[in-house]
Amino acid sequence: MNFKQVVFDKDKEIKLDIYDADSDVALPGIVVIPGGSYKTFKERDAARVALTFLTKGYQAFVVEYPVNEKKNYQDAKQSISMAFDYITDHAKDLNVDTDKLGVIGFSAGGQLAAAYSNQKDTKAKFAILGYPVLTQALDEKIGIHSEDVTKQVTKNTPPTFLFGARSDGLAPYIDHIYPYTEALFKNNVNFEVHEFATGGHGFSLANQFVGVVNRDRTDEHFAKWFPLCLEWLQSL
Repeated sequence: MNFKQVVFDKDKEIKLDIYDADSDVALPGIVVIPGGSYKTFKERDAARVALTFLTKGYQAFVVEYPVNEKKNYQDAKQSISMAFDYITDHAKDLNVDTDKLGVIGFSAGGQLAAAYSNQKDTKAKFAILGYPVLTQALDEKIGIHSEDVTKQVTKNTPPTFLFGARSDGLAPYIDHIYPYTEALFKNNVNFEVHEFATGGHGFSLANQFVGVVNRDRTDEHFAKWFPLCLEWLQSL
């Protein structure tokens, strides 16, 4: 594996972390958008997710968007577009199959991933949303002005996989995943959703690999979202 970082905007601290599998053939690609309430990037949602996808034959990338005092929703959205533009422009050098390039976002990063997947010029062929924030319900708490991405879904939205936990009190199913899946269904978009009875917000892969940086929070049942997601990706 080779690691490389590309800086798009030094002042806004917009960067792309590249986890290169060092393959001699084009591989599927996954762009990871970590959560963290625009305060920080949660390691559980970032490098460890990228490395896990790397072991499954993906070229993996992590987007670092403006956080803390530089946080801005529109700038964060632009960060995702910059990342996809860079990857597709350098697909040959990065050995990425752009027909199998998608995005995964967690929590606040899930909102950004969903918003990008719904853009008319999106280059994401699929989207994976983990315990995502999909409305403006947390804007005041986070301190940003976002948008209700449940209203952006169209028939052109790419296939989407969603997962969360019934006990998620920060981004409740009824306020976020439910209205988004309803919009996907009404627009005849290919989707799969798993709302687990166990686990919670911010569990990421829910295994020991992320548990060691996530207050030892693991959940064997919730962790099944990952193999289920890989099966779903194979079906596309």
